[in-house]
Amino acid sequence: MTRSELIDALAQRFPRLIKTDADIAVTEILGAIARTLIEGRRVEIRGFGTFALNYRPPRVGRNPKTGERVDVPAKYTPHFKPGKELRERVDGYR
Repeated sequence: MTRSELIDALAQRFPRLIKTDADIAVTEILGAIARTLIEGRRVEIRGFGTFALNYRPPRVGRNPKTGERVDVPAKYTPHFKPGKELRERVDGYR
């Protein structure tokens, strides 16, 4: 599902919510999650899952074209861990 599909689904699910308001709601929710991760904190949505940061230590990589060694710096990457309820619902669907 894309962002625009999510906005459309939200607008259809709640008829009093016009598409513009659904867009604002989705933007605010995703923005709040991003701001919290930028601050180094985690976001937990009960029954859905947890967004957190994973630390990736520095490493030596290779340029695939030339084979030259490249130093890759340490960084933090966003990580999503689904909650138990979501895992069970997805597993039961298939």
